[in-house]
Amino acid sequence: MKKTIILLLPLILMAGCRNKESFTIKGIVENADSKTLYLRKVDINTLVMVDSSKTGPGGKFRFKVKATAPDFYQLGFSETSFLTLLAEPGEKIGMKINGANLSGDYTVTGSEGSEKVRMLDLRLAMTKSRLDSLRTLYEEASGEPGFEERGALLEQEFNNTVSDIRRKTIEFIISNTTSLASLKALYQRIDENAYVLYDPRDLQYMKIVSDSLGKYYPRSRNVLALAEDVKREMNELYTRQIQNMANNSPEIRLDPELTDINGKRIALSSLKGKVVLLTFWSVDSPECIAENLQLKEFYKIYNNRGFEIYQINLDEDEEKWKRQVRFDELPWISTREDDPSNPRNAILFNVKVLPTNYLYGRDGSIIGTNLHGRSLQIKLNQLFNN
Repeated sequence: MKKTIILLLPLILMAGCRNKESFTIKGIVENADSKTLYLRKVDINTLVMVDSSKTGPGGKFRFKVKATAPDFYQLGFSETSFLTLLAEPGEKIGMKINGANLSGDYTVTGSEGSEKVRMLDLRLAMTKSRLDSLRTLYEEASGEPGFEERGALLEQEFNNTVSDIRRKTIEFIISNTTSLASLKALYQRIDENAYVLYDPRDLQYMKIVSDSLGKYYPRSRNVLALAEDVKREMNELYTRQIQNMANNSPEIRLDPELTDINGKRIALSSLKGKVVLLTFWSVDSPECIAENLQLKEFYKIYNNRGFEIYQINLDEDEEKWKRQVRFDELPWISTREDDPSNPRNAILFNVKVLPTNYLYGRDGSIIGTNLHGRSLQIKLNQLFNN
């Protein structure tokens, strides 16, 4: 007797292993004798035919499917008349479908994932039905006396219904982060243009589900597709955030408009049509003083031919700046930062050392940066002698 038990044990274990490599679906579809049921596997956005079965007397049907991992399947008479299952290897799924239209009026046993999917689909169907009713009531009330008040109430109820299914869906996801059924919840739609999870903040739930399912089902194509969706949505979110920041930020213009030594407010853009050297300097910089003396020579040569210098001083001592301008008899436009302790223009132009300059063409575009001495002379010769 003991030997017999020992010999039977491997057979039992082998049978158990075989069961874990397949699942079965048995059930009844009422009023559907001799109709063909199709079982299709959901591979991301593609349906893959798995098997078909003609219903027998009483609408009975049976499928046995080889499978090594949980996956979504569509069971139906066509691609538009179906119900969704989340089948797992080893499951023996029992079904009773109360009508040939597969409208969702069915029961399922032996598959926890399929039951979760059934509840999600049932709740969504009830929500859609309620929203359709509210739309009809709104259209009927339109133009009737008291519509303004009645319409506002209907709109509020509509919004409350949408918010309610969103809240319940989030609760489901948080409670089922290790189940593939959470994938179903993430992608449910109220209509073709609106997901149940419509708020940009709901991206966090996609991330939670993606991270969790990625650990449990790292090879699932549906889970991998979710990870790609999360990555794309995150990138789009960052792009929108940056765009919003740009739209809401004050306009930044690289166009200094400062007060010159005579108290006149002058904008750099007012010099468009001339070749302009925008230069930043300080009285305390020997290099700046030396360059100013050289710039005077260039200014004598090219000023009458359309060359101008717009100079911005960064010294906090205003009188010191004015004395130096007058002492060196600088003939061009001499301005100073409005607040040298926070030199806005120097910051915008990324001034790191002094002197720093930018050369503008007649069209107002920058055609050279940090041209000093001979390099500047060569550039000016090219501009005015060609």
